[in-house]
Amino acid sequence: MAGYRWLLFDVGGVLSTVDDSRWPGEFSARWAARLGLSEEDYASRLSVAELPEATTQMNVEDEFWSRYGAAVGAGGEALLEMRREFWNAYCGTPNTPLLDFARSVKGEVGLAILSNSGDGAHREEERRFGFSAVFDPICYSHEIGVNKPDPRAFRAALSAMDTAPEEVVFIDNLEDNVAAASELGMHSILHLDNRSTLAHIGAQLKRD
Repeated sequence: MAGYRWLLFDVGGVLSTVDDSRWPGEFSARWAARLGLSEEDYASRLSVAELPEATTQMNVEDEFWSRYGAAVGAGGEALLEMRREFWNAYCGTPNTPLLDFARSVKGEVGLAILSNSGDGAHREEERRFGFSAVFDPICYSHEIGVNKPDPRAFRAALSAMDTAPEEVVFIDNLEDNVAAASELGMHSILHLDNRSTLAHIGAQLKRD
């Protein structure tokens, strides 16, 4: 296959179908009601809970949830249920057309992931989606220590892929991330819908 050597995908809103603008608020509102708290009180308690920064650190997941549960008054089975619901909402559902496309070009072009994430996301998304059977490398922010759109996140992915920016097509659903990748020299696609994204990818992979 002519053209670029690598496809670099975001996860949430791209390889998985999830509305990150909605589910966190809905999750908090639902659990505030279950715990007998107002949404304002729920948010206020969390604001002073000194939660560890889970998007750029590993091995903080249990501490995060222990402090989270203590802050809002959820423990035992309630906290376990909260964690399960969180990950179900966080991960969403597979974006089957994009995943099927990636599987269809495996071996013809490199396939990689660069995703902002919370500690535990690698485990949870692997369990649901089996990304490691298709993508290598997989770069999560909590494992590389930096979030997109920081250029260091993209450089970490490039290093893991052992390639140059101009050899990569990057696909993300957030404009800031697409702009940052473009500034580094990647060809970047803003994912709006599967049809247009697949058309753009196909055109780039076939270029001379």
